[in-house]
Amino acid sequence: MFHVGGARTALFNWALAEQSGGVFVLRIEDTDASRNQPEWTEGIISALAWIGINGTNPVFEGPYFQSTFEPQHREAVAKLLADGRAYFCDCTREDLVARTGSEHKGYDGHCRERGLSAGAVRFRTPDEGVTVVDDIIRGRVEFPNDAQEDFVIARTDGSPLYVLANAVDDITQNITHVVRGEEHLGNAAKQVMLWPALGATTPVWAHLPVIVNEQRKKLSKRRDKVALESYRDEGYLAEAMVNYLMLLGWGPGGDREIMPWAEMMPLFSLENVNSASAFFDEKKLRAFNGEYIRALPLEIFEERCLPYLDPSWDAELFSKVAPLAQTRIPVLSEIRQNVDFLFLDEPVFDEASWDKAMKKNPVEILTGYLSALEVVNWDPESLKDALLKVGEELGMGLSKAQAPVRVAITGRTVGLPLFESIEVLGRAKSVERVRAALAKLGA
Repeated sequence: MFHVGGARTALFNWALAEQSGGVFVLRIEDTDASRNQPEWTEGIISALAWIGINGTNPVFEGPYFQSTFEPQHREAVAKLLADGRAYFCDCTREDLVARTGSEHKGYDGHCRERGLSAGAVRFRTPDEGVTVVDDIIRGRVEFPNDAQEDFVIARTDGSPLYVLANAVDDITQNITHVVRGEEHLGNAAKQVMLWPALGATTPVWAHLPVIVNEQRKKLSKRRDKVALESYRDEGYLAEAMVNYLMLLGWGPGGDREIMPWAEMMPLFSLENVNSASAFFDEKKLRAFNGEYIRALPLEIFEERCLPYLDPSWDAELFSKVAPLAQTRIPVLSEIRQNVDFLFLDEPVFDEASWDKAMKKNPVEILTGYLSALEVVNWDPESLKDALLKVGEELGMGLSKAQAPVRVAITGRTVGLPLFESIEVLGRAKSVERVRAALAKLGA
């Protein structure tokens, strides 16, 4: 599944490419066979397309597959070997532990001068000084060279590791800006050495802040809801998701947060991205989504609700309550539970709602309102006044009087405006449901 952190990174890259007249390159790094499945690749592509990153825009290029660049990877390894910047190594982890007496020490350079002609290939790192990553977001980040081991760039079969393949692909594709998550900062230190060794000038680096959950722990696939597809399927709008993700670590300035892409994109600046971790607040995302849902033209709202409704349900009947639902639901998937009472022979009772609503005078309220329903004018105001009168006769306000009526009619304690719902449901069904609720109460 495509991580929301990856989506945020993609959007920052997309904004940078659009505003600068550059190109956003989608490259699928598929050299690790254990993590490479066609359906996963399709998931990435479709998730990106959902948030507007696809080939319909000339800014987009790809997708490319890292495996197709393997000849260039092998050429790069051969060059580094020929230039004395890399060497073969046949040491195992057990060999290293035996030599150093520690499970934790890095590679000790044992094979540097052995002149082997086969094995894994290691890059020869400098022994002294520091390697510097000049990062737009984090400034100057120094890595002492004496703390960096000679890292492996190719396996014994000649296949490249990520750190080399990534650098070679970037050089091959003329990448000027590498904008990615901060977990890659350590890779940048290695790639700062690799790019010049391969005869290239290093790109502009920008390592984005980590995204954390409510406990301020890094969002985890095992623990948190992180898949972009799951938010899409739940009924979040792409526009809202894009808006929210762009604010994770960056802001357009001022107090405005709800802002369409066309307005946000020109304002985006890597220099203004905060290096502190960004909190993924799902409650705030829901609020954003509700704002975007309410801003939809009604016919578009109805259309986007269709995947969450039963195809057999009457479209004209749904249209009567769609304006009421549009002002209340924060995600499209909640439309069904708000309108299903209109289409079912009897409401689906939520038992917790039933127990809560039927505590005080439910029989008296329902009996009084049943009499009114049989004769009252059939409009929301008259339906409301009738229940208000029943409540007054029992010494209670409208909010308490309508609780058992709402559950009897809809099956739930919350939902669309009650009296408008009763009007759409119709007199016969409303009377029938109140009678059924009284029977359930034993009255």
